[in-house]
Parts: sequence; structure tokens; C-alpha cells
Amino acid sequence: MIPATVTDPDAIAVPDAVASDVLAPDVLCFGETMGMITPTQTQAFDEASALTLGTGGAESNVASHLAELGHRVAWAGNVGNDTLGAKIISTLDRAGVDTRWVGRKSSASTGLYLKEPDTGSGAHVFYYRAGSAASELSVTDAATWPLDSAKWIHTTGITPALSASCDSLVEYVLDHAAETGAQVSFDINYRAGLWPLEVAAPRLLDLARRATVVLVGLDEAQTLWGCESAADVRALMPDLPYLVVKDSSIEAVEFRLSAGEQTITRVPARRVEVVEPVGAGDAFAAGYLSALLNGATAADRLANGHSLAAWALGSREDFRPGHTLRDSADLRRQLA
Repeated sequence: MIPATVTDPDAIAVPDAVASDVLAPDVLCFGETMGMITPTQTQAFDEASALTLGTGGAESNVASHLAELGHRVAWAGNVGNDTLGAKIISTLDRAGVDTRWVGRKSSASTGLYLKEPDTGSGAHVFYYRAGSAASELSVTDAATWPLDSAKWIHTTGITPALSASCDSLVEYVLDHAAETGAQVSFDINYRAGLWPLEVAAPRLLDLARRATVVLVGLDEAQTLWGCESAADVRALMPDLPYLVVKDSSIEAVEFRLSAGEQTITRVPARRVEVVEPVGAGDAFAAGYLSALLNGATAADRLANGHSLAAWALGSREDFRPGHTLRDSADLRRQLA
């Protein structure tokens, strides 16, 4: 691991792998990754004459960012035994993400989404993921994953919303992490189109309370649980070691509980020219987690998240290659 310049004595240590386990990932991300089609130019679909094919998914976006930042990371999930699935695997391979635990299913296709850029009324995303290969993920798949050796596991609230078997999978992984001592980060990532609010709200809260790190937007928390402030969110999850509440372009707040003592750290968001907001939350999560894994202070953890999100906000891609910058100070200098 790349050491941080300034360290937090309470930060979670992620030890280097022993020689016999040298190829095992330190971080395992799991969930759905899809093919992504977007107009090549900043146009609506009905005006576009050229389209670009890419890939995207919340958990694999985080994995790709972490890999570029020097972490040993794997993504686990299912894709179809099809062209889109092959593209996802090759794209992640090129990003430095370990794809040994990606299943290729002949029984279902890879999911797809269309991302229309902001032409004046905001960006729009259209999903074609019902019945996808990822929705078939189950506890059986996880039996082959490196859950015993991974020191950190990351997923989002999208995964349990995909199907009943995916929900059971998340439950299983959380239980397993509790047994092995692996740390878990959980990005709420509420998707209203995937499940009803009355189902999502209690389920996401239950899963979040079992994680080590939870990341949530204040707007999500308002929709899900009626929270009006970051303090309201903390009141729902008082025992979490790390809770990060992102208030859009205003600030991010970290609540840190260690040895019974709570500290609260606030860092204002960066002022950036927004090209495309989709994917910025994943970039923030990766920047924050990278700094946490490297032992950075709370302020640097949040600053790292803001900085990487700023990179993503300046791109129309969900994952923007070329930010292999090794600490938050470098990231901030690049964006100064």
C-alpha cells in the first residue's frame, strides 16, 4: 500500500498480504456492471448520428478508481456470455481490476443503459437491466469468491434491489465479513426505479447498520428516512465506525466513532465546472476509501473524495482513466 503523508492513528489498518496470498485482492467490490451507450456528441438520442459504447456500474467504477490509485482490487459479479459481457471484462482488465471472479452466464444477457448527456434539462439515464445476468447473482456465486482473504468488501444499495437472490447474497456477504473480520463499505445508492420506497427504506437502513463505512447523499437520506440534516442521519446509525453524508455541492461530513468517542469533520465541496454528474458519487467513494485504506486523516479522506469526484464531474464517462495520483495532496494540486 502507498503510505499517506499524514496518518490517522484511529484509521483501519489493512495489512499487506502474506507471501502465500500475494495474488489475493485487498478490496473486493461486487454488484452489477452494464454496457453503456451514449451519444458521441453532447446531443439528445433523437438527434445523435453517432453513439459510443462503454461500460459502467457503481461497484466496478469504484474498483477501477481504486486500482488506478494503486490498490489491489477485484470486482465480482455476473455478465452474460455475450459481447457486452466480454467488453466489461476487458475494460476492467485494462483498468487493473482483477476479474477472476466474474461469472459468464448463458442463461441471461448483460444489462445495458443509455446515458443521454445534459442538453439543457439535465442528464437522463435509461436502464435495460430487468432479468440481466447480474440479477441472477446468488449465495452460490459468492461461494467461489475470495471472501476469506479479502480485507475490505465494497458494495452498494443497488445490489440488493436487483432481485431476491441478490438481496440474500448481500446478507450472506455481510454475515461472512462479520465472521472473518473483513471491513465493509456500503454506498446507499438508492435507485427508486428498482424497488418501492416502503421496501427500500427499512432494508437499506438494516444493511447499512451492519457495515464499517456508510456513504449516503443527504438527498437520499431525505427521501428514504425523512432526514433533514447530517445529524439526523447519524441518529439513525449511531454505532457506525464511519458515516459519510454528502450534501451535494456544499460539503461532506464524516462522523467517526472510535473507542466510544465521536469526532465530526466537515470539508466543503470543490467548485468545478460540471460536464456530467453521473459517476461522481462512485468517484467520491473511491477517493475517500483510498485515503482511508492508506491511513489518511479525516479531513484528507473527505478532500480525497471531493477531488476524485471533481475529476469525474469533468468527464462524460462513468470512469475517467488517467487519475493515477497517489495521495490527496497530489489530487488537490492537480485540481488547484
